[in-house]
Amino acid sequence: MAEPTITAPATTDRTTDPSTSNDAMSDDRASTETVSPLRHRRSPGADLTGLMAAGSRTTVSLRELPFATHLALRAGSAPAMEALGRALGAPLPERVGTVSSGERGPGRPVDVIWLGPDEWLAVLGDEAVTGENGRQVVDAVSAALDGQRGQVVDVSANRATLELSGPRARAVLDKVIQLDLHPREFPVGRAVSTLLESVQVILWRSGEDTWLVMPRASFTEFVTRWLLDGMREFD
Repeated sequence: MAEPTITAPATTDRTTDPSTSNDAMSDDRASTETVSPLRHRRSPGADLTGLMAAGSRTTVSLRELPFATHLALRAGSAPAMEALGRALGAPLPERVGTVSSGERGPGRPVDVIWLGPDEWLAVLGDEAVTGENGRQVVDAVSAALDGQRGQVVDVSANRATLELSGPRARAVLDKVIQLDLHPREFPVGRAVSTLLESVQVILWRSGEDTWLVMPRASFTEFVTRWLLDGMREFD
């Protein structure tokens, strides 16, 4: 679907020719330029970009991955779970720590993280890339429930996504995460809700040396500074 747009009148300097005809002025008023509202978005970590770049090292780096679409899912039965999974393009995982992946169409990936026995978080791409905004997905997926007990809510503004990567990334997390992060216990693809120091985050190992840390948006700076402090000892 095409990116939503708003239109604004084009500006014209009329000070140079006071004899401009009414017809010409009408033509100018009719001309418009297309402006995307997405250009005005600001992510939770927008003001921390320079800080993260300066604090990144050769062996471990930190950056924000902004503007993913997040959907909070609830399902009260197995048929509701199946309906939501079909509509999303990825099945809802049934065990703690698991993540399922799929596509809603070409260039529209979706991952679903297990958060609880009847609670999940679906992570979709940036609307500016996929052309599909959260409201459109909510409407489509909610309709699939067809009266069954469940809920789909767009919570995209609720969390930030920080990417910690590099061979020393796990060593940084070991300082502030009270979990066994060894690959035998926390393999690639695992995601859990846990505490980073005293802040609730979703921790997702998305690659061998890549971890996604997803705090509430209001804790973005706190978590960023904790991670940067843990990175200081490394080259």
